[in-house]
Amino acid sequence: MTAPAADGGNGARRWVGLGLAVMVLAAVVLAPPIAGLPVAGQRAIGILLFAVVLWVSEAVDLTVSAFLIAVLIILLVGTAPDPQNAQRMLGIARARDWAIAGFANNAVALVGAALVFATAVTATGLDRRIALSTLSRVGTRPQGIFAGTLAVGVLLAFLVPSATARVSAVVPIVLGIIAAFGMQRDSRLAALLMIGSAQVCSVMNVGILTAAAQNATALGLIGRAVPGATITWLDWFIAAAPFWIVMVPLVYLILWRFHRPEETVGAGGAAAVAEQRAALGPMSGAEKRTLLAGLVLLGFWATEGRLHPLDTASSTIIAVTVLLLPRIGVMTWKQAQAAVPWGTLILFAVGIALGTVLVQTRGAAWMANQIVDGFALREATPFIVVAVMAAFLIVVHLGFASATALAAAFIPIVISVLQEVARAGVPVNVVGLTMVLQFTVSFGFMLVVNAPQNMVAYGTGTFAARDFTRSGIVITIAGYLLVLLLTLTWWDWLGYVRG
Repeated sequence: MTAPAADGGNGARRWVGLGLAVMVLAAVVLAPPIAGLPVAGQRAIGILLFAVVLWVSEAVDLTVSAFLIAVLIILLVGTAPDPQNAQRMLGIARARDWAIAGFANNAVALVGAALVFATAVTATGLDRRIALSTLSRVGTRPQGIFAGTLAVGVLLAFLVPSATARVSAVVPIVLGIIAAFGMQRDSRLAALLMIGSAQVCSVMNVGILTAAAQNATALGLIGRAVPGATITWLDWFIAAAPFWIVMVPLVYLILWRFHRPEETVGAGGAAAVAEQRAALGPMSGAEKRTLLAGLVLLGFWATEGRLHPLDTASSTIIAVTVLLLPRIGVMTWKQAQAAVPWGTLILFAVGIALGTVLVQTRGAAWMANQIVDGFALREATPFIVVAVMAAFLIVVHLGFASATALAAAFIPIVISVLQEVARAGVPVNVVGLTMVLQFTVSFGFMLVVNAPQNMVAYGTGTFAARDFTRSGIVITIAGYLLVLLLTLTWWDWLGYVRG
């Protein structure tokens, strides 16, 4: 009798969230016109707030929210006066084109291809082999096992372009180690290893462009808002390298301080790893081909624009095509079709479309002005702009379960804020600081509901949500301070801070 009650409560919460979203939308759309804001822009802001309420309350599935957003763009923006000429309507057809424009963005192609590639790595068992091979070299002490778990997270970020997939690959291995140590699932050792696997995943989402969909979201929005702007895989890697190189050891120290394992931890972890590794058998041909494809792909990503003309999306599409070919490939299309989370791709594309609509209707510019005026950013320095906007994004992230949704909602506003302060005379590099602030979008360190990989780890029952938050607050503060330090040093030296 317990489950139905729980389901009923969850259903009631969803209806409340959906009702609140509709009320917020109606309040904005039906409000009197605002000076300096076109009607289409006002409606676009209403759609944004509607989406934010849906995403925060999880009233509907994220994919369903994407369809709702597209419908509202077509119906509400399409029936509003044209922002360029108030004497005529914008038009349903034009609004429809805006609503689906995200699907034509090359960043969507990158995410789609990356998700298929991640499926190939998982289907062949290559991710599990990499994890076990790494853990087999770190010894039997809890300190070594923990360091190995973090190292696995770092390595997989280069080859598995899906945060959820990376943590999902590590979870069964960690649970096997816990069992081999003779510890309970709710032991401090279990909490240490599982929380660590989730937190290092978020760190590497910052470090590697292709590690998370929200990064491609930002690139797509930058390309729409700043024509001609490009950030390559290597540009991102060089910029973010100091962040993850410093943050991974910090995560180790902070989590060890908060979740130090029991003194009674025994031996057996190495034996468990060896047993699981032996069960894999010799490396299969499919694994070898996937590893080769991954290494070649890394080479193409790192040399984009220098040794060849292929951008990140193009090279990824080519690699995925090879992995799907008969005989030389490693999986069939049916396998890929069943394993890829296509809803993520739909949300991603519609998120980019919503950002484009906010820019086209001048809704993003109007909201940016409110932020600029509220924080007096026209008289600020580039460092203060980063400090304020990074803190803003970190706080806002507390209400989001999807960093992709967060990027779709707020990166257009970030770009508009930076463009506005630049017009006011503040010497900011709009593209460079957008990338820097996008780094903070991946700060899902505080709450288990802030990132899918956190929920995967939490679902093992190895730790309580409050335990994750206690150490997560400290990790967030450390990450924020590191962002400020790198803004003053590394990113400024690279030319990403000042315009």
